[in-house]
Amino acid sequence: MKKKILVLTGSPRNGGNSDLMADAFIKGARANGHEVVKVKTDEKRVQGCKACRACYSRGNACVFNDDFNEIAPHLENADVVAVATPVYWYTFPAQLKAVIDKMFALYVGEKPISEKECVLMTCAEENSQVAFEGLIRSWDLIIRLLKWAEKGRLIVPGVNEVGDIKKTDALDKAEALGAEL
Repeated sequence: MKKKILVLTGSPRNGGNSDLMADAFIKGARANGHEVVKVKTDEKRVQGCKACRACYSRGNACVFNDDFNEIAPHLENADVVAVATPVYWYTFPAQLKAVIDKMFALYVGEKPISEKECVLMTCAEENSQVAFEGLIRSWDLIIRLLKWAEKGRLIVPGVNEVGDIKKTDALDKAEALGAEL
C-alpha cells in the first residue's frame, strides 16, 4: 500500500550526516512507490509555541503566522512521520524542536495527528549511547502520547564531520528502513 511519508530533518548542515540519512531513507521509500515530502526545519521560520490554545481558530494551525502553517497539512495527511536529526545538547536541535512543540496545535485542534507510523534516525559526535538518552526519552514520550507505531529506529554514534556517516553502514540501514515501510 502506497503511504504518504513526511520526513522532518533537524540538521542545519546541508549534506550533513543526518541529512544524508534522511536522503537514504527517502530513496528507499520512493523505490517502493511511497510519496515523500521532506521538510528541512532549519530552512523554516517556526516560532516556539505560545500555548495560547487559539489553534485553528482563524483557519491556520497557528494564529501566529509562521512556516508551521505550511508544515501542518503534511503532518495531518502523513501516514508516516520520519525524523532525521543530529543530537544537540542531548536532545533535538531548536529548529526541529520548534516544529515538534507546535504539533500541539494539531492536538488541540483535534486534527489527525494520532495513530501514525514513525521512524527515528539520529546521529551524534559522541561515541557513547548516553549522548542519545535525552532525545530518545523525549521521542518515546511523544510517540506514546500520540499513539504512534514506531517502525524503525536508527542511532548512529561517532559521526561529526560532514560525510563521516559514509564510513558506517548507517546509510544502507536508513535506505532499508525506507524500503521496509
